[in-house]
Amino acid sequence: MRGAPQSEDSLKILGDCLYASFIHTGHPSDLDGAISMFQRRATLTAIGHPSLPTQLRAIACLMLMRFLSSGLLTHVDEAASVVRTAIEGIPVGCADLPDCLCDMGIILMLRFKCFGCLSDRDEASKAHRNAVGLAGAGHQSFPSLLCGLADSLNISSNHTGDQLELEEGILLLQRAIDLTPRVDKRLATYHSTLGSMISDRFHSTNNILDATEQVRLLRRAVKAHQGSDKNILHDLLHRLALSLASLSEISGHLIHLEEAITTARKVVNLTSHSLPILLPSYMHFLGQLLGRRYHATGQLSDLDESLSILERVVEHSPMANHKLPDRLSKLGVLFASRYMVTHNAKDVEKAISNLEQAIKLTPPGHASLPTHYSSLGVAQLIRFWETAHLIENAHSNPSLAATFPVGDLNQRLMAAGMWALGSFRWLPNSPDILVALDTALGLLAMTAGLNQTIRSRHIQLQSDAPVVGATTAAPMALKVNRPDKALEWLEQGRCLIWNQINHLRTPLDNLHTHNPSLAERLKEVSRCLEIAGSSQEQPCADMPLRRKTSLQEESYAHANLAKEWEELLVQVRAIPTFESFLQPAKCSALLQDLPESGVIVVISVDRMGCDAIALLAGLDEPFHIPLPNFSKKKAEQHQRDLGLQLKSRELRLRKEDRGIDEEHSMRAGKRYRQPQGTPIRRVLRGLWNDVVHPILNMLAISQPGEEPPRIWWCPTGALSFLPLHAAGIYGPGVDSESILDYAVSSYTPTVSALLERVRNSRPIDNKVSGLFLTSQPNAPHTVPIPGTTEEVESIYKKAKGNRVFKVHGSDLTVDDCLNYLDVFSSVHFACHGYQNPEESLKSRFYFRSGTLDLGVILRKDLKNAELAFLSACQTSTGDEKLPEEAVHLAAGMLAAGYRRVVGTMWCIGDKTAQDVSMSFYDWLFDRMEPGSGFDGTLSAYALHHAIQKLRGDIGDTDGAILAWAPFVHWAY
Repeated sequence: MRGAPQSEDSLKILGDCLYASFIHTGHPSDLDGAISMFQRRATLTAIGHPSLPTQLRAIACLMLMRFLSSGLLTHVDEAASVVRTAIEGIPVGCADLPDCLCDMGIILMLRFKCFGCLSDRDEASKAHRNAVGLAGAGHQSFPSLLCGLADSLNISSNHTGDQLELEEGILLLQRAIDLTPRVDKRLATYHSTLGSMISDRFHSTNNILDATEQVRLLRRAVKAHQGSDKNILHDLLHRLALSLASLSEISGHLIHLEEAITTARKVVNLTSHSLPILLPSYMHFLGQLLGRRYHATGQLSDLDESLSILERVVEHSPMANHKLPDRLSKLGVLFASRYMVTHNAKDVEKAISNLEQAIKLTPPGHASLPTHYSSLGVAQLIRFWETAHLIENAHSNPSLAATFPVGDLNQRLMAAGMWALGSFRWLPNSPDILVALDTALGLLAMTAGLNQTIRSRHIQLQSDAPVVGATTAAPMALKVNRPDKALEWLEQGRCLIWNQINHLRTPLDNLHTHNPSLAERLKEVSRCLEIAGSSQEQPCADMPLRRKTSLQEESYAHANLAKEWEELLVQVRAIPTFESFLQPAKCSALLQDLPESGVIVVISVDRMGCDAIALLAGLDEPFHIPLPNFSKKKAEQHQRDLGLQLKSRELRLRKEDRGIDEEHSMRAGKRYRQPQGTPIRRVLRGLWNDVVHPILNMLAISQPGEEPPRIWWCPTGALSFLPLHAAGIYGPGVDSESILDYAVSSYTPTVSALLERVRNSRPIDNKVSGLFLTSQPNAPHTVPIPGTTEEVESIYKKAKGNRVFKVHGSDLTVDDCLNYLDVFSSVHFACHGYQNPEESLKSRFYFRSGTLDLGVILRKDLKNAELAFLSACQTSTGDEKLPEEAVHLAAGMLAAGYRRVVGTMWCIGDKTAQDVSMSFYDWLFDRMEPGSGFDGTLSAYALHHAIQKLRGDIGDTDGAILAWAPFVHWAY
């Protein structure tokens, strides 16, 4: 009866009924009524009663549900107030206190997620950590408390991009799962949350193993909850759809996207009958997936359905709903997409209107703003292409996105590219061009940070396709007459991982003089980061949970080290004279300590243009050499043509190099006569006419000489896979002319790497000065290599008393080999080599006792390494998916410390390998004092001589060229 007194029990029953009605109907009045009943019940409960905290927590939970329905911040504030009251009424040591603190953390973190207030995040984090600390491992809620803290860290990481928080969150979730009994219903929720966090890590690393693992976890959780709590099942299915969508992004398989859409439709259908409060969110996601499928298939019906769904969602979203800005943004992007098909002016206007409204409604400082700014910039550019309207705003929005301090890193990188390209195209005199490019190159380096393993960094660099990279920035700088910036950006944006390895091995003698303790800690952290970065083990489906947890502990420790490394660099740069310590090199620094005899030539290859930048001792600025007759398209065509020739001649594996050896056996009177227009000759002629000869002319290198000058080539893009050192015009029927007539060629990964070797050029320690030789003619899983033992024996005999040591076949273990690299300054491998096209760090040398992988080589830091001669196939081939990274065995030896490396760009013939090696060492040993240590200083000249001798013996037929051209010299 109205007005009649009500007991606590009756109030609870009424509240439960109203809540059940709300769940069924979605009417806000039912939820308000339920909250009112529970509040009245709480007022009847005595202060200090054991049940009061639980009652207050239930009220706060319903208030949060009301917030999710209305989006009004006041409802979050009310929930926080209720939980604070509960906490204040709980005595110290009460078992309910950790749960209440966890609730407070959840509420505050939700408010931070919606409104971006950092004080909320900090208070939430403190509450979660206090809850975990007070509870201890024996508390019945300990796993759920760990889950709460993990979720809090995940939300914070999504806002700040702090990988350390994400790694800690994943570790906490794995511990929670490990502590939860298999029959506990909460286990599925923990797996679901873990899957979501692994999904977030996937978006920062693009590691398909993360994407696959999250799908596996969620499938298991869905299966475990079939026929149980519908609310949990809906959430699990939704997260599974999210995970499948993520997997489709990296796998490229439409089947994953199709399954995601099917799962999302199922979620919408189930929710519309049982939990209408969540229906808008699930519909919004379904609309996004349909839009994504449209972009994959071009089916306009998907785009129309997607727009229809999202318009309905936006229409029914209250203005105060915290999710409205994101919904408006996604709707605007899809309108822009449809405009590109229909060219209906209303679509692009709706796109801009929705995106402007999204920005207006988003709280200042929120992590989603870069995405909104970037999308609005795209829409405005689309309109500009049609109407030439408001180009200034079209540039200002990408600049705001690129320079925003938080938010999705890849989105900010793409925005920086849009900003740079737009400014360059439409505002060519704007100083924004250089600022935008500086921003883009800085963000690009951040995408492959030291908090990831080298393998993960390679995956990230393969997956990212930035609008502007180093090779695009360089021609833009040259066109505005800034060769200094072009050089700086090519150095900064190429060989990122190579430079990271060098940074971790930077000598700290000067720093040690100023601050010994700081230098020692930086040295220790650097060493630990190298070890962590070289890890190869990845979690997999059948791995025990404890091992997964152990790997996650290693990952978390790795992220901690990376964070400490950055903090240590800040401390170092605060010391006078150390302000530029390990900062990207300025042009002025790159022009110091240049080799006295010779020239460094960096060649930029991009669709915007191709140019060479020459660095010569004595010049105070880079020397720009335009290459107007060359193009990215030509470079890629040359690469394809050469690849087809290598494939047609079966030069993929050393066992198939019989064709070369047959031609090798011919002498001058028995050579094949081949037309000068063969593909191989066209490639080398093109490189000569369009690249090398114009560079030589501009450098005034026009006369062959007895002592030709040195050229260190530093190519980019597809040119990295082409033999510049063999460029030329070869007979018959014409006068042959090639780079071999004018200069001695070497290659260098970066200018900085070469200069570092020039600066640190010093005599090799006599204790390790010597040559270690090994032949491996019969490695498992390979065909025998005839002649390798004879090759090594012949070199050994030529040593003339110099310190030389040899080991053959099974007498050498991989571990012994690594030890010998420490004991001897130089090494000669006569064996099989293999460039792994899928995982570059698993490129390897084959020994009788096992394999020596590139990943293992990179762990070495050989202070007295001199020369590595790699008489093996594919040791300087590189990875076509990482053209700007030096990812091959020769580069690995350089990274390990060798100053000079002889490698091969493709497979070599057995007889060819022997003859080049013999000529090479004959020339070197003739110039060494008997009994001295081994000196590789003249190795570039020795290889030049050996190739010229071989060429004189076998001529310039196609097969002969392919026999002598693969041998290359790296570094100083």
